[in-house]
Amino acid sequence: MKLSEIQDLIKFVSKSGVNEVELETKEIKIVIKTGKQAAPVVYQNAPAPFTQAPMQTLAPQQISAAAPAQEPAAPVATPSIDSKYITIKSPMIGTFYRSSGPDKGPFVNVGDEIAVGKPVCIIEAMKLFNEIESEIKGKIVKVLIDDATPVEYDQPLFLVDPS
Repeated sequence: MKLSEIQDLIKFVSKSGVNEVELETKEIKIVIKTGKQAAPVVYQNAPAPFTQAPMQTLAPQQISAAAPAQEPAAPVATPSIDSKYITIKSPMIGTFYRSSGPDKGPFVNVGDEIAVGKPVCIIEAMKLFNEIESEIKGKIVKVLIDDATPVEYDQPLFLVDPS
């Protein structure tokens, strides 16, 4: 039996609602138990650092030849306004939550002062809720992501004024 078949079987059993399934062949014996028993402890390693290959830049002649004619692009924001702000980025892929529960208030709002180690959000990854703590001290200037939105690794979440 292949690992993928075993994983499919586990998913099927967990969705079916049965408490126990036992499967035995001449090669392997599998017992899958579910229910209100003590939940197993799940450990998650920190995500491996992701390095992105540098983007290739094209000369203006190459861009016009490579890309079909489109409307002019929107002007790029000037870095002078945002250059004094520090960005808190997502350390993993998952779903972004501003609070610890639907009936709870957000961890931080625009204008709030944050300190190193203060929780700013939660990112759910593989059914695990990871509390994201600030690594900088400052004031929240802008929340860049809507609540319950999927986020990518290294995606900006907050703008912080460190002064």
